[in-house]
Formats: sequence, structure tokens, C-alpha cells
Amino acid sequence: MGSVVTRNRVCTSGVPSGRPLVFVHGFGCDQTMWRFVAPAFERDHRVVLFDHVGSGRSDLSAYDPEKYGSLEGYADDIVEICRELGLRDVVLVGHSVAAMMGVLAFRRAPDLFGALVLVGPSPRYVDDGDYVGGFSRTDIAGLLDALDSNHLGWSAEMAPVIMGNADRPDLAAELTNSFCRTAPDIARQFARVTFLSDNRADLADVSVPTLILQCTDDAIAPDAVGEYVHRQIPGSELVRLAATGHVPQLSAPEETSAAIRAFLDR
Repeated sequence: MGSVVTRNRVCTSGVPSGRPLVFVHGFGCDQTMWRFVAPAFERDHRVVLFDHVGSGRSDLSAYDPEKYGSLEGYADDIVEICRELGLRDVVLVGHSVAAMMGVLAFRRAPDLFGALVLVGPSPRYVDDGDYVGGFSRTDIAGLLDALDSNHLGWSAEMAPVIMGNADRPDLAAELTNSFCRTAPDIARQFARVTFLSDNRADLADVSVPTLILQCTDDAIAPDAVGEYVHRQIPGSELVRLAATGHVPQLSAPEETSAAIRAFLDR
């Protein structure tokens, strides 16, 4: 299978002795989604980027449907990457579903992580009693059925919804292309793992400084979800960005970088 560095196409930059920042991408994306944010930290941090197995330019032959049938498999890879690189006091920056991968990675290896930055996190996408996740069970079933039947069509339809910023169609086009580059069978399983996950019970175990970045008009992780995550993680900080949509690292990289920098400099 090869080393995790090769398997996940791990890339490092910045100051080798600096505090490490590990950027983790979400569903349908790859490490290039951080290209406008990560460089802002290279002058004083060790910056680590990688692709989840099955995404981007990772080793597709290493994709194991059983391992990646839950978020735990992705969390294991994060821990393995950090250990392979000899990282300590890691700041994990996770976008969307990768925020929960980060929570799980912390639970697995709390000795490795010093802080979490959760960008548009959602511990559960499906509404459940008083919990508002933003989607009904019917919504999610329809979304997954559409992905099963027409991967390219689903990508073209969903990317603009996820991205928001209707006045900037280039952003939606980039996300559409990213979705379309993912192998359909992997995309289908990753979508199920993402949208059917429930990590609400894991949040209370987070015991490191945590920043939650909540976007305006986020159709995937609405404001109520960010509030919920904030309430459940002891001592966490919630920052509401002016950025709209679900991918602020593309739509508003300067605001996103500034919020992360302010958190790290406290």
C-alpha cells in the first residue's frame, strides 16, 4: 500500500520548526481547496496538506470500502500522517465533514493535537427531534438517490448550492469540476458516510482550544448547527464570518485566514 505520505499525497511547506497546521478537506474536494489560505501561514508555521484516499491525486488503489465506510477510517489516516511526520501540538483545520474527522482524530490521539479549527462543521446533517441539522431524512435520501443515478448531473446541480455566491459562477464551476473528478463509486460511498454520520456525542470530549467558523447563508451547515457545535464543545469560540456559502476558503480566503490567525495569536 505504500507509506501514508505517498498514499495521501502529503505536501509540507513553511517553517519546519513552526507549530504545525494540518489542513483537511471535505467531501468532493482535495488539498487545492486550501491554496488561498494555507500560504498565509507558511512564514511561521509548518503547513501540511494532503488528499483523502479516493480524492484528488491520492493513491486510488489504496481505497478500501470497508475502512472508509465510516469517518473513523479517515480519522485514522490523519493520526497516521501526524505520527509519520513527527508532529506535535498540531492545529487541525477541518472543513465541513473533515471537521468531524478532526474531532475523531483528537479522540484517538489527544497527545498530538493542540487546537482545532472547524470550518462549517456539522455533527449530523439530518434533523432529529429538537436538533436542527438542516435536512430531513427525505432530503438526504433524495440527495443520495440523485447521486447514485447521475453523478455528473448531481455535481452540476449541488455545487452551486454548496458554494453559494451565485454572483461568482466561477467558484461553483470549480467545485463542480472537483466533484466530477472523484470516481463515482467513491463519491457515492463518501456521500453516504458524510450525510448519514452522527457525531454529536463526540463533541463533548474535545478538550483543546477550538474555533468554529460559521458562514452566512450556509445551506449545508446552517447557523443553528454552528451554535449547537459551539454549545457542545466546552470553551469553544464561535466566529460568524461575513462570507456566504459553505466554502469560505475559496469565496473569502482573506477573512478565513484572518479569523484563524486571530485565534492562533491569542
